[in-house]
Amino acid sequence: MTPELYQQIIAHGAAVNLSSHAKLRLTGADRTRYLNGQVTNDVRRAKTDATLYACVTDAKGRIAADIHIHALDESLLLDAEPDLREPLSMRLERYIVADDVELTDVTEDWQLWHVWSAAGAPARNESLFLEQAAPAHALRSTRYGTPGLDLWLPAAAAPDFGALPILTAADLESWRILQHIPRWPHELNGETFPPEAGLESTAMDFAKGCYIGQEVLSRIKTTGKMPRQLLSFESTAEVKAGDELWLDKAVGTITSTTRHPVSGHKVGLAMIRQGTPKDSLHVGCSTGPLLLGS
Repeated sequence: MTPELYQQIIAHGAAVNLSSHAKLRLTGADRTRYLNGQVTNDVRRAKTDATLYACVTDAKGRIAADIHIHALDESLLLDAEPDLREPLSMRLERYIVADDVELTDVTEDWQLWHVWSAAGAPARNESLFLEQAAPAHALRSTRYGTPGLDLWLPAAAAPDFGALPILTAADLESWRILQHIPRWPHELNGETFPPEAGLESTAMDFAKGCYIGQEVLSRIKTTGKMPRQLLSFESTAEVKAGDELWLDKAVGTITSTTRHPVSGHKVGLAMIRQGTPKDSLHVGCSTGPLLLGS
């Protein structure tokens, strides 16, 4: 991401095309009860004008997918990262037994865009965004760390977002790291508990009742103990994803990095052992460069 684009996003907001995301529809009388037994958040709170963020977890409480859910007519719609299209469908199908539920892949039927305005000046742009979704639907969403809208548009639509910059996949990746947003499969994957990634307040409801993996995650909530925690950092060290973080031994791994468009420093996310002193981490070995600014 260039400094000029970064300043443009700060000043005006941006639009991102997420149409490659997997998109699934659940219909049937049991759809809400069924999906509520599969995810970490309370599907009964799903709305027609906002997304509900949740994780699909396995029996051990680890993340199998992260999804955004909303209601539309007599259905629930959800989206997830593109490479989750097949495994998420298979995972959800597996637990439809005697339920009145039908799962349909609607990925090719819809475009999905996420747009946001600059802080303090949303009204004018928001009306423009809503016009794009006239025959479809618009959903309030903070999926990239700032209030915005998800727009589900017909596949043949030709949206126009005016002067807003449309981010490339690489620019979006930089932006989400700058915003400290964990992503599948870098930080969110089959090794990660949702609380390790800091998702308690955004993707979890501890009063909703039973779901797959709930017992383990409730125990983590009660004890406060988990193997790792998410760390965000900015460092003058030249680090990259996959680098180990050390004290006297390896205590974590850098999962995502980008270069800050203004400072030129490396910015990133890492998973480290819970309780590790963040101001004493070295990169690569116990005598490697210090990970400054954590």
